[in-house]
Amino acid sequence: MSLLSSLLILIIVARLLGQVFARLNQPAVIGEMLGGILLGPAVLDVVQPTPSLTGISELAVFLVILAAGLEMRFEEVLGAMKGAGLRVALLSFFIPFFAGVAVALWFELDAMRTVFLGLCISITALPVAAKILDNLGLLNTPIGRYAISTAIINDVAAMLVLGVVLVLPPQPSFAAVGVSTGTALAKLLALAALVIMLNRGLAMLEKRGYTVQVIPERLVRWLGPEALFGIVLLFVLAFGSVSEVLGFHFVIGAFFGALLLDKRHFLASRYNELKLTLDSVTGGFLAPVFFAYLGLKFDFDAIQDWGFVAAVLLVSIFSKILAGWWGGRLLKMDRRESLALGGMLNGRGVMELVVASIAYERGFIGPHMFSTLVLMGVVTTLITPWLVGKALPKARLEAYRDKWDEARRPPAA
Repeated sequence: MSLLSSLLILIIVARLLGQVFARLNQPAVIGEMLGGILLGPAVLDVVQPTPSLTGISELAVFLVILAAGLEMRFEEVLGAMKGAGLRVALLSFFIPFFAGVAVALWFELDAMRTVFLGLCISITALPVAAKILDNLGLLNTPIGRYAISTAIINDVAAMLVLGVVLVLPPQPSFAAVGVSTGTALAKLLALAALVIMLNRGLAMLEKRGYTVQVIPERLVRWLGPEALFGIVLLFVLAFGSVSEVLGFHFVIGAFFGALLLDKRHFLASRYNELKLTLDSVTGGFLAPVFFAYLGLKFDFDAIQDWGFVAAVLLVSIFSKILAGWWGGRLLKMDRRESLALGGMLNGRGVMELVVASIAYERGFIGPHMFSTLVLMGVVTTLITPWLVGKALPKARLEAYRDKWDEARRPPAA
């Protein structure tokens, strides 16, 4: 089958199934991945992974990461790293991470697969969490606030750990690991310092009365409104190139470059135009291709040990519930609210699949581990709304929403 035919079939089926799941108040990414599984070698064998589709998928990864970075605000990331939100985020990262490491050690996996299993289990994907919270009407409640801050810190931590792991030597000794880790951390700190310096520089310009919005506005005036998307892409591509020069994967720099961009750098109308264009290109075309492509690479035959799969699923679900429940109790939430927070943190979706895809393409994990991680991403994301619903039944959920909606209303004059 030609590339064009494969691509069209993949997009149509992925989009259709994505819309079906969206209508069921589930993340569209689940339907898109299932579309790839259905069309791929695992079921119908209509479309096969090819180098051409791999190239398109890599472009999609870049835009998915760009969209994820734009969803976050630099100040929100810094704010999430303070106070109670930081405690919840650390619990929800390290408890699942070490639980994943324990599973890997029990099944005698090598060091690299152990790290990637722990890393993928520890992620809570921000885009998935934000979508589910919005659907449930919990975005502006304490559960929503702490779930979002946790997802931000987990995603940033995952990108940092990924950056370190990708530069480790193929057959690492303890000495080599120490040297490589130290070097990688120094380079990551240099990249982070660049982002922080640029952010502070922009803040200083604003304090002195210089409007940062003028720069993209002038470029748009010279080059036309369609140029804004290209300008943003070039900006983020520059960070990706710096990341590659430092020896990291391209998406590490792209993520931090997108993170640096903020609504205040654009006029509100321009920012909305940018988001609309990005959503059209990414959500309407490339993101479904990426997630469907992951489904194409899913292989039931590659899963040789269903006991391992069951262990990964159980540990990934219950470690996040435990971390969220513990964090919620530290925040003085009641038991049900704490369980709802733990259930909410299970949505892994986008970021976990990006990490798994990079690890698979680089040869750090095999098809068995990759298929297990794809299955984990599907199952944990799919059950997240159900877990929250079990912790907060409908009547209690409505009462909880009303309570915090009332608290946010300004007092009557």
